[in-house]
Amino acid sequence: MSTQKKRNFQIEAFKHRVVVDPKYAEKTWKILEHAIHEIYNHNASGLSFEELYRNAYNMVLHKFGEKLYSGLVTTMTHHLEVISKSIEAAQGGLFLEELNRKWADHNKALQMIRDILMYMDRTFIPSTHKTPVHELGLNLWRDNIIHSAKIQTRLQDTLLDLVLRERTGEVINRGLMRNVIKMLMDLGSSVYQDDFEKHFLEVSADFYRAESQQFIECCDCGEYLKKAERRLNEEMERVSHYLDAKSEAKITSVVEKEMVESHMQRLVHMENSGLINMLVDDKYEDLGRMYSLFRRVPNGLFIIRDVMTSHIRSTGKQLVTDPERLKDPVDFVQRLLDEKDKNDKIINLAFNNDKTFQNALNSSFEYFINLNSRSPEFISLFVDDKLRKGLKGVSEEDVEIVLDKVMMLFRYLQEKDVFEKYYKQHLAKRLLSGKTVSDDAERSLIVKLKTECGYQFTSKLEGMFTDMKTSEDTMQGFYASSFAETGDGPTLAVQVLTTGSWPTQPSATCNLPAEILGVCEKFRGYYLGTHTGRRLSWQTNMGTADLKATFGRGQKHELNVSTHQMCALMLFNNADRLSYKEIEQATEIPASDLKRCLQSMACVKGKNILRKEPMSKDIAEDDAFFVNDKFSSKFYKVKIGTVVAQRESEPENQETRQRVEEDRKPQIEAAIVRIMKSRRVLDHNNIVAEVTKQLQSRFLPSPVLIKKRIESLIEREFLERDKVDRKLYRYLA
Repeated sequence: MSTQKKRNFQIEAFKHRVVVDPKYAEKTWKILEHAIHEIYNHNASGLSFEELYRNAYNMVLHKFGEKLYSGLVTTMTHHLEVISKSIEAAQGGLFLEELNRKWADHNKALQMIRDILMYMDRTFIPSTHKTPVHELGLNLWRDNIIHSAKIQTRLQDTLLDLVLRERTGEVINRGLMRNVIKMLMDLGSSVYQDDFEKHFLEVSADFYRAESQQFIECCDCGEYLKKAERRLNEEMERVSHYLDAKSEAKITSVVEKEMVESHMQRLVHMENSGLINMLVDDKYEDLGRMYSLFRRVPNGLFIIRDVMTSHIRSTGKQLVTDPERLKDPVDFVQRLLDEKDKNDKIINLAFNNDKTFQNALNSSFEYFINLNSRSPEFISLFVDDKLRKGLKGVSEEDVEIVLDKVMMLFRYLQEKDVFEKYYKQHLAKRLLSGKTVSDDAERSLIVKLKTECGYQFTSKLEGMFTDMKTSEDTMQGFYASSFAETGDGPTLAVQVLTTGSWPTQPSATCNLPAEILGVCEKFRGYYLGTHTGRRLSWQTNMGTADLKATFGRGQKHELNVSTHQMCALMLFNNADRLSYKEIEQATEIPASDLKRCLQSMACVKGKNILRKEPMSKDIAEDDAFFVNDKFSSKFYKVKIGTVVAQRESEPENQETRQRVEEDRKPQIEAAIVRIMKSRRVLDHNNIVAEVTKQLQSRFLPSPVLIKKRIESLIEREFLERDKVDRKLYRYLA
């Protein structure tokens, strides 16, 4: 297949020379010039645009584009000079209207002129890099009208005066303003900015500076913030109606700086109405307004957060260190919860649930709760109160809410192990006395503690529940066996407690009545017969008893008492009157426990089954006791509670602290060994940091305590000091 040779075609220029009339350009331009005059004089209806377009087309074609362009500039300039004088002559409010009308006319004229000169616009102008017709018309308007000596300043002043009048409450012609401002924007962003916006922002700053000073002198904080918010909204609305959208950020920044940023400190600390008053009086609306205004300026939220934090800390510190408050642990914790609820609500409703504020609140609570070393004990007492009686008849959802609040306070505690110590004691008392409102609530709290602190924290608490269940089964087995044949003797219910799971209490001495002792021995025989390798020791200080009693007038009652109270009461079966010394000798109950149990039987109104001489609120060693024959109660069953020391006395508190300190030692040592096992060599400061990090979920160990444990481990050859650097430790495998 043969390939055809490619042929190039060329079109030759037209050889015949066209002779042009020497006066052609001048004649044609006169026609076009006349047309432009007619357009500006509103007589365009009689013009033939097709003919005019052809004339302009021919002029460009015949290389008279330059004449056409320069003629256009001269003619338009002439017309604009006339228009300028007309605008200058307009008086007062008519000035802007005349300017707006002439601008509209100029735009229409420009559109028609551009249509006529379209060919020049498309060919001659791009090739000679001249300004296109429409843009040329705008530039000439700018130079001859807007920048004319007599119009420029007048226009600027008129616009700013209208804005001022609107700010002071007058109604202005917004439509006219919008048109004039749009004209400036159409002439280019630099014209809008230099001829209006720059001066507008300067004048606004002066206006708001003066107004804010006036407001701050005569308004309280809430009122001032309302005015500032209103001004800010007004400016944003003004932008949306007749200013360039880009001006919004600039003018709001001016209002924020002059009305908010310049007065932040004064507003926050304003006497009787500042931030602290708003927080105290729960002024959610004012606080929300302050938050939304202050967040717009640098460091605004930091100032609010700082003042709020110091207020919460001082309020909290006052609450946890007030000796009056410490008398009632339940009320103490309830006030903490109320304070937390109050601040949570403020952050939620007024501060947009801001996480930084939430964190500040949490750190404040953590700070002041740990100022009081008894906080862990009081929180446990609060739980004890709620789970004994405070949650009776309350729905499951409400129980969960209370428990969640307790957990929230628990998280703030640095000494979680101290809480555990008290919680275990209180839980033991609740379980053994059968006084818990709901097993589900108890277990729910243990699950929450387990989630928070891990299995190790709650394993013993769960063991206590297991013991209670196992004890029920053991008692069923006992009563089904031959050991249980007691005839008319007392009925026994025993809870067998695993030593490691329950709070260790020294076995207090107590001589049980002979009738009880017999049954106890039978149970011992049964239990040790069914379980090998176990030892039983009776915890008489933790038990209860039901006694049937007949008083002087033949009145019969069933008394629910503690084991110690039972031992004392049974003595009165064989004696009418006994001295304190005789009761102490016969029962061998420790003096502090015996005094408390006698006090609850002889000194509590309505429960005084004993009488004592001399009558007083406290028990003395030379007191004498006898049965109160006149005792009466409308209930058959009467519970004689022991006068419980709701909160520990100072010596007891010291003792608990000591036990906690002892428990901490092996935990610190275990952490040190774990760290050193993995690191092999580590310096002192890093060990302290690592140990603190590992143990902070339970307690904050002091560096001194860690140092002592390190020395103890060195003595026992778990670690050794480096021969050269004494601050470096090595692990000995």
